Amino acid sequence: MRRISALAVALIASILFTLDLRAVQQPPASSGATCDPALINPDSYRLTTEAQALNALRPREPWWEPYGIWKEPREIGDPNEGATTLAERARELDEKNLLAHGQLARQYVVMAVDARKADDAWQRVLDSGGAVVWPATLYDVDPRSVFVFAFDRTSIRIFRLGQLAGALDTHFGVPEFPGPETVEFWRALGGCLPPNVAPEAEIAWGEITEIGGHSWALRFELSRKVSVTSDRGNRRNDDRLEVALHGQPGFVDFRFAMTRFGPRPLFVRPVGPDPVLYQERLRHMLTKSFDPAGRIRLPKLGRSFTW
Repeated sequence: MRRISALAVALIASILFTLDLRAVQQPPASSGATCDPALINPDSYRLTTEAQALNALRPREPWWEPYGIWKEPREIGDPNEGATTLAERARELDEKNLLAHGQLARQYVVMAVDARKADDAWQRVLDSGGAVVWPATLYDVDPRSVFVFAFDRTSIRIFRLGQLAGALDTHFGVPEFPGPETVEFWRALGGCLPPNVAPEAEIAWGEITEIGGHSWALRFELSRKVSVTSDRGNRRNDDRLEVALHGQPGFVDFRFAMTRFGPRPLFVRPVGPDPVLYQERLRHMLTKSFDPAGRIRLPKLGRSFTW
């Protein structure tokens, strides 16, 4: 996994706390938000692109820190806390910044923040014609590839990571997220997807008949077969998708096992002490936002053999 040096930690804090983020008198906010950087406060925009990338790619907490042996700056908390703090500050600076609302819509669900805040963020994004975006792993397609899921009013759009991030570096065969210079990718994770990139697949909400799953992933049952190809060339044509929506920005935390070919990733590490609750939050928000009539079946979520 790509790592940014410790200087990035200080730079994130600098962007958030020492940039001249003076309160700017803004005109009354309209009901919609925008992806157009020309219409967004520059400091707000930078917090939702460059700063989000630096936060996601900064060094992770070393194993010895809980023992008090070594400390590093913690001005904005862990990566999820940092992503939320950056997006909230960006929203304060400019309510029109759709990236800030999109990032908060995802982070409020990941972190189990007040449901009212999550509802408000989702509605602001969807009412503005945007999408709530998640990096994801499709186990049945390719467990060593990353996809990007965009949830909007009409459908789920599925993109390959390489479509949005360009050429990919890998670690143990798992793709790394690009740095802050790849602005289009970080815009996409905030819900501002490039209009000239066609999705790998698109699924209308009316084509989803059931959302089940277990500790590790949600399982989407479809009324038709969908063809999805990974960046590594693996392809599957099926009426079922096993989807692990990642629970941490910019970091694919895999469980590994030793094989005769060396260490290989098996599956994405689940979120929190009880990952079923994370899957349930995801399913609840998706059906609440996109299936108000309750048409989609919701069987009880199972637990894997390890949870």
